[in-house]
Amino acid sequence: MGRLKASMAALWLGGLSLMGSFASAQEFSGLARVTSEASQIRDAGRGAEVLLGLSQGVPYRLFTLDDPARLVLDFQEIDWTGLNADEFLTGEAITSVQFGTYVPGWSRMVLELSGPMAVEAAELEVDPVTAAAVLKLALAPSTPEDFAKGAGAPQDTRWDLPAPQALDEVPPRDENAPLLVVLDPGHGGIDPGAEAEGGVVEKDLMLQFALELGEILVRSGQFDVQVTRDGDYFVSLERRTALAHQAGADLFISLHADSLTQGHAHGTTVYILSEEASDVASASLAERHDRADLLSGTDLSHTDDLVAGVMLDLARQETQPRSIALAQSLVAGLQQQGGPVNRKPLRSAGFSVLKSADIPSVLVEIGFLSSDRDLANLLNPEWRRQTATAMLKGLIDWRIEDEARRALVRQ
Repeated sequence: MGRLKASMAALWLGGLSLMGSFASAQEFSGLARVTSEASQIRDAGRGAEVLLGLSQGVPYRLFTLDDPARLVLDFQEIDWTGLNADEFLTGEAITSVQFGTYVPGWSRMVLELSGPMAVEAAELEVDPVTAAAVLKLALAPSTPEDFAKGAGAPQDTRWDLPAPQALDEVPPRDENAPLLVVLDPGHGGIDPGAEAEGGVVEKDLMLQFALELGEILVRSGQFDVQVTRDGDYFVSLERRTALAHQAGADLFISLHADSLTQGHAHGTTVYILSEEASDVASASLAERHDRADLLSGTDLSHTDDLVAGVMLDLARQETQPRSIALAQSLVAGLQQQGGPVNRKPLRSAGFSVLKSADIPSVLVEIGFLSSDRDLANLLNPEWRRQTATAMLKGLIDWRIEDEARRALVRQ
């Protein structure tokens, strides 16, 4: 076991080099597809066994992450169509599985473990005639100490995003120029978000709504728009806010359509940042959104030191009132449009995506997939158009009031 743990850092590199030799021999082409009939996750003694059938071999790597204990598998892009998570996952050693696009060109599967486990064996068998492949993993129980010691994502330029770079200063914006709004369609790729019957998933609905809303905002002539993602791929919470800063955003709006049982939630709701949630449902939503990022393999454990924390608090003293005013204007616009809005449409929660210190930020739950009425509305193009138009009105009203207040401050 000790020898295996010592070689774990080389295991994912071995997958790359091994598959490189296969690729030159077999000349793989096209997107690899998962073969569901050859795929299964099952208990094996006190551990687990993972079988993933593929139409052809692909480069892969694996690593573990702690808190909660997870096994992460990255692949050159895979077509997951046909793989049903409920049928794929059997047994109790692995409690949940997520899979999808990680970044463009790469796919990720995340297995949440019932407890600390180590990979005892990993083998990719490729049929020399058909090129079909089966990835076989054997997992065995480990101690919490050993698991934590070996956990952590490797860094490799072939797989990972580049290291953060210092940003150039954004030039001052002309007061009469359109404001830059960064729209953040929630979830994406490996993280589908909420799901409803009929294959409706939050990540698809919010991308569609973000693009429709963006077009309406741009056509108004008062706003420019950028989106944090324009396709079905994963973007971490940390990267979403970083993209807004890099773009020099004037506003940040995160878009969601969650599923929630507390209080039979329905109707559009606008959230602002708060260290303490305004109610139990809001706390649950914030926990779900941040946990989805953890399950996708992102470690957000870094915290600000005392000096940085003080500076951030000072910046928020100016930004937070603008965020509150923005949320109030959006709610007013939505109410004038006729809704439906939630009976308590303005709420607060500790969403990580709202923690930018210098950009007014709100999170809008356009509706809840757990509500039949909201789901029908979200699937209705005319309702989405009316809601987007109502949000445009709210943004225009906010801009007028915000410019008036800032002019008074300058005087």
